[in-house]
Amino acid sequence: MCFWCLCVEKRQAKFFDRKRKYKKMNSTGRKPKVIIICGPTGIGKTSVAIEIAGAVNGEIISADSMQIYKHMDIGTAKPSPTELTRVRHHMIDIVNPDEHFDAALFSGIAHNKVLKLDKRRIVPIVAGGTGLYIKALIHGLFGADPTDPNIRMKLKEEADTHGAAFLYKRLAKSDPVAAGRIHPNDIYRIIRALELVEATGKTISKHHGGHRFADKRYKVLKIGLQMERKALYDRINQRVDVMIEKGFVDEVRNLLERGYSENLKSMQSIGYRHMVDFIKERVLLDETIRCLKRDTRRYAKRQLTWFNADPEIVWTKPDHAEDIILRVKDFLQL
Repeated sequence: MCFWCLCVEKRQAKFFDRKRKYKKMNSTGRKPKVIIICGPTGIGKTSVAIEIAGAVNGEIISADSMQIYKHMDIGTAKPSPTELTRVRHHMIDIVNPDEHFDAALFSGIAHNKVLKLDKRRIVPIVAGGTGLYIKALIHGLFGADPTDPNIRMKLKEEADTHGAAFLYKRLAKSDPVAAGRIHPNDIYRIIRALELVEATGKTISKHHGGHRFADKRYKVLKIGLQMERKALYDRINQRVDVMIEKGFVDEVRNLLERGYSENLKSMQSIGYRHMVDFIKERVLLDETIRCLKRDTRRYAKRQLTWFNADPEIVWTKPDHAEDIILRVKDFLQL
């Protein structure tokens, strides 16, 4: 078996070991109370979560699909050292940029954090903008799609021989919906989608469409942060400028020098792929910054679309921290 396949199978084995342990830990049947702070990028979720944590003896579980990666700090807007000192954070810096991570793994690990915090009578405050991670944590996302190591190995060999574009074209024909969601250089997800088609005759889009989200594992209060669209976009633009001033270019250059490929899923994310294009002299800096601001604004719009579809979210403004804290305290006393 190839090294790549062996690594994936080891991670899957660890995942199911965690699943059995989590069931044992939560055998009492009592549902922990969890606070969710969600909303678009750049709106101030971390600051609000820290204020809440200080008021109710809470700790923060990051629900950000990029803050999980080590060495990726500026471009992911991780909490500052001062913020990390004020309140303990979880699910930050837990994997390397070349390690696979997904919503199912997040659900399992973060669920364990919730149970441990609840046992210590600490309020779990989940803060982040990755909607699928939040949904997976609340409802559970146990159970993996079918896999076939032989098919996966064959596809991996094809990728090594012909490149990611070759397999991506095949995916676009067999599952255009999935192809529209997967970056053409995200070889792991391309192979995973093609593997499912070949192994089951069913596209990954249909697998995910029928995914089993169980009943809620917790009693949840969902707080969504919003503001006038122009004000949000101005904040995003300013945030990008600050990232550049803090050395975002050097951060990405250091990642490349460490040997992390530009084709990694983590390196294809917003900001990092833009900086790579500049470092590789494919795009000038002014154009890089313009595109980064534009794509971040578009991402924020997609996040709002996701969260607006959830009728349970209570919407408020990030500068209404006192009102939010009162609502949280009322919820915790119920």
